[in-house]
Amino acid sequence: MGEYETCLSAVELKIFKYQKLSFLMGKTIGIVSLKGGVGKTSVVTALGGALSRLGKKVLLVDGNLSSPSLGLHLNVIEPEKTLHDVLNRNARLREAVYSSGNLDVIPASIFKEIEVNPLKLKDHLNSIKKRYDVIILDSSPSLDDETLAVILASDEVFVVTTPDHPTMSASLKAAKLAKQRGTPISGIILNKVHNKDFELSLKDIEGTLDIPVLAVIPYDTNILRALSNMEPSTTFKPNSKGSEEFMKFAATITGEKYESKGIMNFFRGMVPTKPEINREIFYNSAFR
Repeated sequence: MGEYETCLSAVELKIFKYQKLSFLMGKTIGIVSLKGGVGKTSVVTALGGALSRLGKKVLLVDGNLSSPSLGLHLNVIEPEKTLHDVLNRNARLREAVYSSGNLDVIPASIFKEIEVNPLKLKDHLNSIKKRYDVIILDSSPSLDDETLAVILASDEVFVVTTPDHPTMSASLKAAKLAKQRGTPISGIILNKVHNKDFELSLKDIEGTLDIPVLAVIPYDTNILRALSNMEPSTTFKPNSKGSEEFMKFAATITGEKYESKGIMNFFRGMVPTKPEINREIFYNSAFR
């Protein structure tokens, strides 16, 4: 087994100072990264798909206003109204909501150039928050007002990173920005993991960012196939290892228990992985 499956040292409990969470009203979650190419939007759709499989009513919002792609991931290609129109006061928020499978999506405009103020995002989302269990915000991969707007509109934030030095540097900036704005960084989603010795170790990543890794998503070409099929990888290939990890993560952040299926998952569960330990600490801190 590689390090990502066998590392057992616990993250310091001091980084789990979470408020008790309530899903009576929609919980807004920001997914951020300050470096392109880490698979952030694929993570947004996969997490949304996982939450919908748990029976949650989920809204995905494209907060990447300058280079949006969430609609392209979910077959919402040329929407009549978008988040740009909402922020520009040319449409109500509900007019920009589209269905994609079991998910609702608010896309941003790909082809229209509309001048907007991203920092109004939180005000608009408040009008629709009660309709959803979870709202997930995709962000810009840049240190700009779009990323700041997502952080300010979120109840908590998760950082997507890959196990390499350039991405870690960008993740440090994202963590610093969120901390400055008073929005807790609840955890790291480690994506596109090959489980090779040339990758940064789990210990190095958590030690550098001082944030727990809550999900380790292996590199999987099925995620690219899901993108080609314009659906979340968690519904396209629901039994893959990555989908299982997203399901466990989704259950943790919504206060539920997810039981893995299959004999290999049974044996794997006998020796808890580092992310499993972190998820258990998160669950107990947030919901007990």
